[in-house]
Amino acid sequence: MALVFRKLHPHFVAEASEIDLRQVDDQPTLSRIRAGMDEHAVLVFRHQPFTNDEQLAFAQRLDGKVNVKSASTIVLGQNRYGSGLSDVSNVNEKGETWGANDRRRMSRMTNRLWHTDASFLDPPGRYSMLSARTVPPVNADTEFADMRAAYDALSDEMKKKLEGLRVHHSIAHTKHILGFEFSDDEKDKLQGADHALVRTIPRSNRRSLYLAAHASHILDWPVPEGRVMLLDLTEHATKPQFVYCHEWRQDDFVIWDNRATMHRGRPYDDTKYRRELVRATTLDIEQPAAF
Repeated sequence: MALVFRKLHPHFVAEASEIDLRQVDDQPTLSRIRAGMDEHAVLVFRHQPFTNDEQLAFAQRLDGKVNVKSASTIVLGQNRYGSGLSDVSNVNEKGETWGANDRRRMSRMTNRLWHTDASFLDPPGRYSMLSARTVPPVNADTEFADMRAAYDALSDEMKKKLEGLRVHHSIAHTKHILGFEFSDDEKDKLQGADHALVRTIPRSNRRSLYLAAHASHILDWPVPEGRVMLLDLTEHATKPQFVYCHEWRQDDFVIWDNRATMHRGRPYDDTKYRRELVRATTLDIEQPAAF
C-alpha cells in the first residue's frame, strides 16, 4: 500500500499511514518521505518501536550524515546512547529521574525555549527524528511553529528589510538566557555559527525565517536593535495560527525540518515522571543525486 499523509494543521504537519520505518530501505518510499517533508515540514509516524541502532540506520538512509556534536555531548559528556544519537530524556544512567538541581536538568531547560536544533553549528541541522521510548502519564507535549507560513505572512516592507541579513547562533547564549553558566573551557568548545536570517529551502523553493533561541545577534547591527528584531520576529512566528502541539504517544516517531520550523518542549513534572526520547539530527549538507 502506498504511503499517504493526512494533514494535522492548515499550514503544515501530517500524519503518515501505517508503515514500519525499520524495514524501509527502498528509494521510492524514502523519496516519498522526503517529498512529504518538503510539503509538510513535520511528519508524524505512529507505532515505531525503534532500537538505537535501527533509528540511527534509518536516519542515515533517509538523509545522510548524522550530527555527532550535540551541546550535551560537547559540554556535559557522552550521553547514554553514544555518538550519533541525542538523549532527550530526564533520567540518569540508572533510569532514575534527575533531581531538581541536577546540572543536566538545568542545561536541558533550554529545550522549553523556541529553538532550532543545531543552528549553532556549521553546517547546521536539517532533519531531526525523535523517537518516544517512554511516555509519561501526563501531558509532556512538543510545539512546532511553521517558519515558512510565518515568512509568507510578513509585509513586503519587512521581507525587504530582512533580505541579506545574517545572524550569529550560539548555544552558550541560549543557556545564558536562563542563567546557566559555562566554565571558560566549556565556552571555548561552543563557538557558534553564522546563518542567513531568511533561507530558501531546496526542492520546495519556499522562503523561511531561520530563528531560534540560539540566535544571539544580527551581524553588523547594534546588538540591542538586532535582539529586539529577533524577539519581534519570534513573537510573530509563534502566533497560534502558525503552531501545532504534538501530544506524544508511546513509540511515536516525529521527523521535522529544522530549516522550516522551530519547536519547544512544554513543561511537566519532570522530577517525578520519566520521559525518554531519543533524537537523531542530520546535517544540512549537499545531498547526492539519489536524494
